[in-house]
Amino acid sequence: MKVLVIGAGNMGLTYAQGMSKSKLLKKKNIMVLDSSEEKLEELNSISHFDAFKELKDCVPKADIIFLAVKPYHAEGLLKAIKPLVNVQQILVSIMAGVTIDSMKEYTGLTRIVRAMPNLPAQIGKGLTSYVISPEISNIEMLTVESLLDTTGKSIKVSTEKLIDASTGISGSGPAYVFYFMQSMMEAALQMGFSKKDSSVLVSQTFTGAIELFNQSNLSPNSWMEKVASKGGTTRAALDSMEDNNVNELIKDAAFAAFSRAVELGKEY
Repeated sequence: MKVLVIGAGNMGLTYAQGMSKSKLLKKKNIMVLDSSEEKLEELNSISHFDAFKELKDCVPKADIIFLAVKPYHAEGLLKAIKPLVNVQQILVSIMAGVTIDSMKEYTGLTRIVRAMPNLPAQIGKGLTSYVISPEISNIEMLTVESLLDTTGKSIKVSTEKLIDASTGISGSGPAYVFYFMQSMMEAALQMGFSKKDSSVLVSQTFTGAIELFNQSNLSPNSWMEKVASKGGTTRAALDSMEDNNVNELIKDAAFAAFSRAVELGKEY
């Protein structure tokens, strides 16, 4: 089985590197295409990749084609690969907003997987949600899922609407965490901590809280109740967040990302 990754940006390279460790693939079974000479030089220095600049030299050889380019490149790229593909090939897209129907229309392919990864995939801690077209068999689905799992975990969802929704939760979600972390670091600095100590205080607090959550069956609300005693410091902080409607503001932000993903889908 040969896999082609089109686009050697952050996510494209992340998946290529992850899949290179998959038991499903042997060395030299990963092809990566990019138009940048600088990227091609980088790719040629990686022994387990075959680097390409021209679609015609690699698309016909692939069993699975990963599309890892920006959505505004979608129409041009999909039209360009149409004369080069065959009906047995599987197309996996991580382009935000580009629908399965659009990809079918532009390429003539029917075996399509639409996926939404997130940034922690770069360290093997990613979450990729994906949806499949009806033409994908169970074996093909499990193969693709195994490849997606090389960058963390994956979940299969039932509709493309849930792919757009996952954009608002997991896809954009790391930025929400960083936003919260930044705010806490700024508060620590204002309280008198050094920049280094502020960073350690906040990052270790997040790491510890996530581990506590992952190693138990308790909900976030239950953990908050464990930490926040009546009249205590944590309760004062949580009450301030409630008074300022932080809960609803966070949900509004997630829905804003969701809505934008839907809008992007209408543009292609």
